[in-house]
Amino acid sequence: MKKEECFYLGKIVSKFSFKGEVLIKLDTDEPESYVKMESVFVDYNNNMVPFFIERSALHKSDLLRVKFEDIDSEEDADDIMKAEIYLPLSLLPKLEGNQFYYHEVIGFTIVDANFGKVGVIKGINDSTAQALFEIDRDGIEILIPMNDEFIDTIDRDTNTVHVTTPEGLIDLYL
Repeated sequence: MKKEECFYLGKIVSKFSFKGEVLIKLDTDEPESYVKMESVFVDYNNNMVPFFIERSALHKSDLLRVKFEDIDSEEDADDIMKAEIYLPLSLLPKLEGNQFYYHEVIGFTIVDANFGKVGVIKGINDSTAQALFEIDRDGIEILIPMNDEFIDTIDRDTNTVHVTTPEGLIDLYL
């Protein structure tokens, strides 16, 4: 399994017991959806290694307490501390309408109601206060805020995101 074929689920943040249990900080709005997992992929030394789960339970709000098979001591748990946890993309629930996963719209074309075809989404920048579409227009980078008020429709059949941006926003980049 390659990292590109997976989505980030969370990170092992601490040990929980002397028997190798760990706490995983989940990066999700629905942590209860991930309590019954049988296995996960752990990014271990830059390899996606499958780890099988003996038992798991929610701990507080967004922490998952996990006992992995063959992780039976604090030393074993130390070895995977701070590792990132992934699941295959095929396990993501399908979204409909204007809801989308960031990875899903990479390569989609952005069309603005006033400007017309803007360009192709090459990435999503979510390191800022407002997530941004990173759009390539013939080598020029255009940034459009991923604001619900700007996004009109997501057309998965034609791989197009239709937006209505404030007048002049796109022109700032050209």
